[in-house]
Amino acid sequence: MAESKLKIEIFRNKNMDELTRLLSSPEEKIGAGSGAAAVASIAAAFLHRACVLSFQDEERSEEQEWLIRNAEILRSYMVNLIDEDVKCHGPLRRAMKEGDERNIEAAMQTAVSICAEIVNMMEKALELGERLAPHCQGEASAYLEQSAILALSAARAAVPHILYMGSYSTDETYRFVLSRENEITLSRMEESYERVLSHRAYNLARNKARKRAWNRSGACWIRQSATSIPSVWQMWWIF
Repeated sequence: MAESKLKIEIFRNKNMDELTRLLSSPEEKIGAGSGAAAVASIAAAFLHRACVLSFQDEERSEEQEWLIRNAEILRSYMVNLIDEDVKCHGPLRRAMKEGDERNIEAAMQTAVSICAEIVNMMEKALELGERLAPHCQGEASAYLEQSAILALSAARAAVPHILYMGSYSTDETYRFVLSRENEITLSRMEESYERVLSHRAYNLARNKARKRAWNRSGACWIRQSATSIPSVWQMWWIF
């Protein structure tokens, strides 16, 4: 009799078409937490890109290298969480099938902690974005804004899934704390997000002001040059 082999599917290696198709099917193991992790990985990827674009034409300082390195760590970590979220749901499903409340509680808290990492790490991504924002110009600034939008979106997508899993807990205090903690975290993230966007708006306004000043100075130079050139009549008297 042939031995049956355990098949482990690696979702992070799927292409976008395969991943979204699997996410769209309720029959698949992959679900909301993995979807939020995928969005979070793109947010971190855009953050890394904004870092590289901001510092590509200069010798990098320790802080700049630190920003680039941590953005890449975040991206890699979020990609790994796509599969970690799938793994943690197996024990939860088994515990719910068996009906043992203690096992359900233990498995549920593990599943919640994995998904909560998405929220926590996206808060860190926004904090990194705040530190990067003063250095961003042009294309880098646009990627930073996209990163901030996706980071906040990933966290917002993860929270309902966290609260849904937490609803299986029989501990009312745990459910309240879980809800309140995520509410506070999202509030901090929204403030951080607004600060990142305000930096971008300031940079855009500053660049526009510089362009206007340059155009005005150019126009003044043209007028001054025109008045300093002698007319044909003046040239006739000279000769």
